[in-house]
Amino acid sequence: MQVHKEEKMTQKTIFIQKRDGRKQDFDVQKITQALSQATQQLDQKYSLEEAREMAFEVESKVDNLTEEVRGSLTTTNIDEVVLEVLEQKDYPFLAEAYIHRREEKAKGRKDRRDVNVMIQQLLQQDKTIVNENANKDSNVFNTQRDLTAGIVGKAIGLKLLPTHVANAHEKGEIHYHDLDYTPYSPMSNCCLIDFQSMFEEGFQIGNAEVESPRSIQTAAAQTAQIIANVASSQYGGCSFDRIDEILAPYAEINYEKHLKTAQEWLEDKEKQQAFAYEKTKKDIYDAMQSLEYEINTLYTSQGQTPFTTIGFGLGTNWIEREIQKAIFKIRIEGLGKEKRTAIFPKLIFTLKDGLNLKPADPNYDIKQLAIECSIKRMYPDIISYDKIVELTGSFKAPMGCRSFLQGWKNDAGEDVTAGRMNLGVVTLNIPRIAMEAEGNKTRFFEMLEERLFILKDALLFKARRVMEAVPENAPILYQYGAFGDRLESKDDVSKLFLNRRATVSLGYIGLYEAATVFYGPEWEDNQAAKDFTIEILSLLKQNADEWSDAYDLHFSVYSTPSESLTDRFCKIDTEKFGLVSDITDKGYYTNSFHYDVRKNPTPFEKLDFEKDYAPLTSGGFIHYCEYPKLSSNPKALEAVWDYAYDKIGYLGTNTPIDQCFECHFEGEFLPTAEGFKCPQCGNTNPETCDVVKRTCGYLGNPQKRPMAEGRHKEIKARVKHMKGAE
Repeated sequence: MQVHKEEKMTQKTIFIQKRDGRKQDFDVQKITQALSQATQQLDQKYSLEEAREMAFEVESKVDNLTEEVRGSLTTTNIDEVVLEVLEQKDYPFLAEAYIHRREEKAKGRKDRRDVNVMIQQLLQQDKTIVNENANKDSNVFNTQRDLTAGIVGKAIGLKLLPTHVANAHEKGEIHYHDLDYTPYSPMSNCCLIDFQSMFEEGFQIGNAEVESPRSIQTAAAQTAQIIANVASSQYGGCSFDRIDEILAPYAEINYEKHLKTAQEWLEDKEKQQAFAYEKTKKDIYDAMQSLEYEINTLYTSQGQTPFTTIGFGLGTNWIEREIQKAIFKIRIEGLGKEKRTAIFPKLIFTLKDGLNLKPADPNYDIKQLAIECSIKRMYPDIISYDKIVELTGSFKAPMGCRSFLQGWKNDAGEDVTAGRMNLGVVTLNIPRIAMEAEGNKTRFFEMLEERLFILKDALLFKARRVMEAVPENAPILYQYGAFGDRLESKDDVSKLFLNRRATVSLGYIGLYEAATVFYGPEWEDNQAAKDFTIEILSLLKQNADEWSDAYDLHFSVYSTPSESLTDRFCKIDTEKFGLVSDITDKGYYTNSFHYDVRKNPTPFEKLDFEKDYAPLTSGGFIHYCEYPKLSSNPKALEAVWDYAYDKIGYLGTNTPIDQCFECHFEGEFLPTAEGFKCPQCGNTNPETCDVVKRTCGYLGNPQKRPMAEGRHKEIKARVKHMKGAE
């Protein structure tokens, strides 16, 4: 975007009363932008300089108003001054276009809160509604019901939000995530389920009281039941961290049973132990296979497969090792007769120096299995034990996609991760601020502070709304152990959130585009540009830390996984600013702090570039590296994993794993306007091909569940990049 000189500043401090009741400084740039947008509706075009001159005349008239009048100006008054200037300059068509623009904006605000209008859009299969979540199949009845309920929830939620927060969300300045669920309901976001205490103490689902499992098969079945119930009681992802270590005692029960049976029939101790070992090994495999199928066949009340993550890799005894190996072998094998790639659970494998990182480490063989699995099925992602401790204060897997809890100790001084949760996310549109600032960094940071004030109010409202829940609203969470402590029916749920036990997240998007406004599209090697982006995230973290001290919650900075948001923000900003080269013209904003997907850095260059950002965004982050097909070169992937170990905490793999069951092609399907097609035979039938793409931290099948348009364009750019890498 072209960098402009600083606008003339008004000499007097003039405040404007906004429609939501807030007072803001009069800003002549907003008049310029409004006039520029109005001219786009006309055959006769006006230059940006002409729009500026008209805006300066408006500013001059405002300056000359009496002090009494200036003290009570509203946006309506400013509109009247604008129309007066246009009338004096004899621009009747522009005045009409300006009025039309205002009316369209007012109608848009009304329609977004009108349930009937929104339901009509759903019935007409509006892509912004039916493609909002790539994990939801909008063709099935329960998803359609959830989408309908979500429309009602959004309409009511916008009315419940503080007016300035609702307006900022609608304008695209911020994004209040999961508006279809909250604040209409006091639901929480994602969590690390406390499976260990639930297994040990038992729990209740519906009318059934469930006792402690007496085999690994039963423990796996209970795991699926817990996941389904938890996923229906919150709106975010859930994780089973250290699954190998927590399930191991129940496999040990299997072993003892088999050993007892062997002792009845065999005299030789070695044969007894060998029999028990092989039988237990088979039980472990069967239990893990059942869990894989159960998770992928579950539907929650939200009409989707539960977003489930399992973390593992630190177990050292033979049972824990067998659980790890079974997880990988089952994923490599694939689902069903066609051996499709499983979308869930998301696999997170922990690398730890001295355990599995190097050839001399005792679990190095399992690392090799993890590499094979990642090459063939894109999972596991890896987390580096030492780096996660450094970044977040203690070791844990992410909650669902990328949200990380921070280190926290209970009153007894014990480090606690399981049973903790996130209360929600609100995301900041950083490219919008950069374009509004028009090259003026001082103005950029002033506006950033203003938006953070709104974002803080949004996060506080989100967190306080969750605290209005009562234990009976979600018994599995509050009363039966998923959130750790078991509350009585009259207990205040906030005791599980305060004292920084829970996180609430300040998200952001478009760091690449924001720097592009000031430094151009090829800024990655420009240290001044890199410092600018670091300064942005440092300011976000500084504010989050201050809010944490003030409100007894852990406000964390979170690199948003913007599946539909990458599309929404860019679309809104395109309407406001037009097609801006390398910013809005791509059709998407770059996720998180990631390197521009249109470029071709090596994995090592990409990791070196991104490693400086995660320490400022420890509430949620992930790095990806793009690869061509790796089946003939597994050592290349291991080299990247090893290089990343002491530099970043969390790394995902993007490699082509699409399959065509008609011509038996394996590799990268081609993105087209109609979807993805086999490059060898042109097949696009989802029944005879398996197309799997990364969608904001997890896998998705865009052939069966179309994704947001912006995400599709980003994947198209990524595919082009990977073709170049080959």
